Amino acid sequence: MSVVAINSYKTGDGRLVNYEAEEAFVGSFFLDGTLMQECTVQPIQLYTYKLRSIFSVICRLYEKGKPIDIITVAEEAGIQELESLGGIGYLTDIAISVPTTENFHFYQNTVMEYHQKRKTIEIAGKIRDRARDGDIKDVLNEGIKQLRLIEDVQGTDDAGDIRTGLVDLYIDCEKDIGEITGVPSGFYKLDKLTGGFQESDLVVVGARPSMGKTAFALNIALNAAKEDVTAIFSLEMPKRQLLRRAAGSIGNISSIKMRNPKQTFNQEEWNNFQYAISILSRLNMRIFDQAGLDISYIWTKVRQLRKEFGEEKRILVVIDYLQLITGNPRHQANRQAEVSEISRLLKQMARETNAVVIALSQLSRGVENRQDKRPMLSDLRESGQIEQDADVIAFLYREGYYEKKEEERAMKETQPHQGQPAECQVIEVIVAKQRNGPIGTVELAFMMEVGRFG
Repeated sequence: MSVVAINSYKTGDGRLVNYEAEEAFVGSFFLDGTLMQECTVQPIQLYTYKLRSIFSVICRLYEKGKPIDIITVAEEAGIQELESLGGIGYLTDIAISVPTTENFHFYQNTVMEYHQKRKTIEIAGKIRDRARDGDIKDVLNEGIKQLRLIEDVQGTDDAGDIRTGLVDLYIDCEKDIGEITGVPSGFYKLDKLTGGFQESDLVVVGARPSMGKTAFALNIALNAAKEDVTAIFSLEMPKRQLLRRAAGSIGNISSIKMRNPKQTFNQEEWNNFQYAISILSRLNMRIFDQAGLDISYIWTKVRQLRKEFGEEKRILVVIDYLQLITGNPRHQANRQAEVSEISRLLKQMARETNAVVIALSQLSRGVENRQDKRPMLSDLRESGQIEQDADVIAFLYREGYYEKKEEERAMKETQPHQGQPAECQVIEVIVAKQRNGPIGTVELAFMMEVGRFG
């Protein structure tokens, strides 16, 4: 079976084009007009003017439901346009030049590939020109966004056939993968409710300030890093402080004593601290704490991790927290639009990299004005798009957080919940949305002094 030769040509302005592939692509429709049903290329993506114009005529015929062949194309084009395109003779030459329509998808993908090359060169030129005088951060953000758009419209020979998918589904159903199908949180009841955090999902964890959401996310990251890969993007806390928290949690050491170990540690605590350091050194965990992190930086790092560990390892990404991510400067006057775009891009990143993305989120002050202060979906700040994009939304609620009187708080802490030690507080993990599972509430013990959940 012959296919069109893949020869790269550079035009006078340095652009790449494959003339044979474009001719074979357009000529295929003269031999089989029904190929338009499988076409994903737009006329603008062809480089050659004549072929682009002929393909535009073919598209018009298809939209009108008319047959496609040399005669109908000539009729639709009209005498004047037909002459400018080379006449009936040129249309016939194109049709004759096609070796076989069986290779149509190959021609189509080749046309798309060269279009992408030209667009990439064009964007690279704009980046080069703007980088001379513009703000480099804005230039890179816009450039990466434009390059990602090229990738999104890449041609594919996927015809959407479900039969292969049905075979895969049947094979999957024959496997006993247990109750936990995703990345485990380390908390049995939560994992039973969610089945673990699923790859390509965006998980939003919302809470009021100081409720414990960073400690909660850190505990999940530490548990997951034993088997999987975790990446923490901290926009609020430096790496050293996060590691200090992690060591205190693993070693069961008071956060107050962790401030000045030299003066406060006893021998047992030094032993626990050394044990915690040895555990942390073996975990598959990365922490990024650069100021002003944006989506492009996060996306790049997650892609690098996927390339480093391949598809064999699951990746859990924790972002602390969503509202601190630097957005596109063009949305500076519209905070809701800025956060909405960040939310959409986080979901796209989760799907592209097949990673679990857990984004922490602040809640609005409206929750403080209700008698029942348990969070609801409407309490998410700039909630509309976040609520739509997230696959799972969970809220943290700790009743002790809202106690107003010290006497009431002291009384509550002397009455442990279900046998928990007095230093523990009960924290509710309220799963308010789960796209592929049930909603519900799980109670955990929160040992605030050491930042550990159990």
